[in-house]
Amino acid sequence: MNLYHSSTTTTTTTIFTVIFLLLAILFTLTPHKANGATCHPEEEAGLLGFKSGIRSDPSGLLSNWISGTDCCTWTGVECHYNSTRVQRLFLTGQKPETILSGTISPTLSKLKLLDGLYLINLINISGPFPNFLFQLPNLQFIYLENNNLSGRIPDNIGNLTRLDVLSLTGNRFIGPVPSSITKLTQLTQLKLGNNFLTGTVPQGIAKLVNLTYLSLEGNQLEGTIPDFFSSFTDLRILNFSYNKFSGNIPNSISSLAPKLTYLELGHNSLSGKIPDFLGKFKALDTLDLSWNKFSGTVPASFKNLTKIFNLNLSNNLLVDPFPEMNVKGIESLDLSNNSFHLGSIPKWVASSPIIFSLKLVNCGIKMRLEDFKPSETYFYDFIDLSGNEISGSAIGLVNSTEYLVGFWASGNKLKFDLGKLRFGERFKFLDLSRNWVFGKVPNSVVGLEKLNVSYNHLCGQLPKNKFPASAFVGNDCLCGSPLPPCNKA
Repeated sequence: MNLYHSSTTTTTTTIFTVIFLLLAILFTLTPHKANGATCHPEEEAGLLGFKSGIRSDPSGLLSNWISGTDCCTWTGVECHYNSTRVQRLFLTGQKPETILSGTISPTLSKLKLLDGLYLINLINISGPFPNFLFQLPNLQFIYLENNNLSGRIPDNIGNLTRLDVLSLTGNRFIGPVPSSITKLTQLTQLKLGNNFLTGTVPQGIAKLVNLTYLSLEGNQLEGTIPDFFSSFTDLRILNFSYNKFSGNIPNSISSLAPKLTYLELGHNSLSGKIPDFLGKFKALDTLDLSWNKFSGTVPASFKNLTKIFNLNLSNNLLVDPFPEMNVKGIESLDLSNNSFHLGSIPKWVASSPIIFSLKLVNCGIKMRLEDFKPSETYFYDFIDLSGNEISGSAIGLVNSTEYLVGFWASGNKLKFDLGKLRFGERFKFLDLSRNWVFGKVPNSVVGLEKLNVSYNHLCGQLPKNKFPASAFVGNDCLCGSPLPPCNKA
């Protein structure tokens, strides 16, 4: 029984959102105009027009946007240094209560010197791609992230030739990636992830030789991954995960070895062997090849990935032997659901001082859990060892992890007193089904979100709880709701 979302690898989008939030704070604290100057009338009208298109502003994000006041001091408005002219508009939903609802008014076209539009995490900003952006000759940065924009990306998007960044991630855009996007040769970041885009990747993206960040994840793109990566000399982040790509990993990806830090191709239909050249990516932080159809062995060259922090090869067709790696500090590892017979949890995993997620489901592990002696358990959030032949007790491991969120170990041979488990404040998920666990179900389980202790040797009356009967069936003598009532002797 899988009780958690499959991905715990580092999310690059989150990293960049944090950067933007820090920039927002900087914009608010930095003076940008001469004392005594007033707002340019046309630009004030443009900004107030935007405010009038907002139907709901529950947090008062735009409450200081008042006619006749200095618009360069308004929330999210940055003016050119020592000037009254608006340079950037930066509005971000940092918390659920800062969500704006409404549309992006075309009156923003009055901000003729605008070089950056940042509308991020506002969630309920709707409407099509704002075509007024084509009327802003200085525009270099478009961040329309995690809103509710929809429709097609305009076919003439390539006319915005001064763009340095185009980020439309986290909206509801449909249709193909416009071929004219390949005219945006100044781009350093192209982020179109988490929309509903279809079709294939335009070959002309190879012309965007300045890219450092290319993400198309979370769409419905198909076909093979283009073999055009030799054009990119500075690419650091490549994310094509959660699409319908098929075929092999293209050979030209090998040219990215010197600088690439994130390679995420998970949740596609890619096949063939994992290329040996991936072992040369010594700058790699994150490698996600999960939920594909890769077969054969993991290349022995992976021992060279000494700096990798997040490795996810789960849910493929990979076979033994798994290489001995020389990782100094793995943060998250998922090798689940292949045809590995690891025997034990690798020593390079146990020696990591910073690991927070360990998932080794159905990995052929046959050991006593007490023999897993991690050098540090403090940071563990998730541990999933389901479907192995692990014996012994989970008490020492679980009780030593203050920040543990979930522990899954169904289908093993664990044998210990359930009542001796101690759950920290963050602990939410526990699955010990199909083991040899004994004792009573303690009152402390009632604070969990999900629980499964079915098919063990538990006995006694259940504490009052919210869980279904399926969480407790198959034990020796458990009774009480949601199971039948206990016999009154």
